[in-house]
Amino acid sequence: MSFCKDCISGVRHQGTPEGKIETIGGVESYVATPTVDYPKNKVILFLTDVFGYYLDNNKLLADDFAKNGFKVIVPDYLHGDPIAADALDGKTDFDLFAWFSGKYAKDGKGHGPDVTRPILDKVIAALKEQGVTDFGVAGYCFGGRYCFDLAFDNVAKAVMVAHPSLLKTPDDLEKYAATSKAPLLINSCEVDQQFPIEAQAKADEILGGGKFAPGYERAYWDGCVHGFAVRGDISNPKVKTGKEGAFKNTVEFMLKYL
Repeated sequence: MSFCKDCISGVRHQGTPEGKIETIGGVESYVATPTVDYPKNKVILFLTDVFGYYLDNNKLLADDFAKNGFKVIVPDYLHGDPIAADALDGKTDFDLFAWFSGKYAKDGKGHGPDVTRPILDKVIAALKEQGVTDFGVAGYCFGGRYCFDLAFDNVAKAVMVAHPSLLKTPDDLEKYAATSKAPLLINSCEVDQQFPIEAQAKADEILGGGKFAPGYERAYWDGCVHGFAVRGDISNPKVKTGKEGAFKNTVEFMLKYL
């Protein structure tokens, strides 16, 4: 397990979220629904960073996907224990590893896969009961790990990860190639301790060049750091380009494969 300072740094984005909180499979979730007709058997599972749907940045991004015709579900797989947005400014002395182990949680639970994955499974099962058959998964930072896990289990029909955390390179990339049937899009960046240039090159080596038949794409965003696709400082032209570009190519990817 590893994290970095960029996992909990960034900028709050402005806007008023338009979705609503619903309970799905006993799990509180932020739901963004298109205002136009959309395929009821398809959803995007938005798997957040450590701030959860409680951070407006995540809700606003989910709303933007909904405006492009996707119903979006953002499960609270952090079980009501996200990192507070106050940590974004970098002035708070926050122990990310203690948070991961559950030190600050009221229920005493941590945030490892033994806790978080069963929560996701409850949401997925409930959505299937509602008639959902096709799941696109979009994971940011912390959520990238769970995108890979859902792909390994062939729950996901299409996968996008942006600056993923908690992956093992090359092991997870090789397992993806061997077991998953879901096309994969990676939004990577210049400065990323969690998914560095070497890991990006290894992904291309293992999955690129037509080696992964379902489909593989990787976008590289110059001048961006880990977290850019959700918490980037859009007053910086390069970061703005990266954030907007990562969103655009994710929409196009999901339209193609989901």
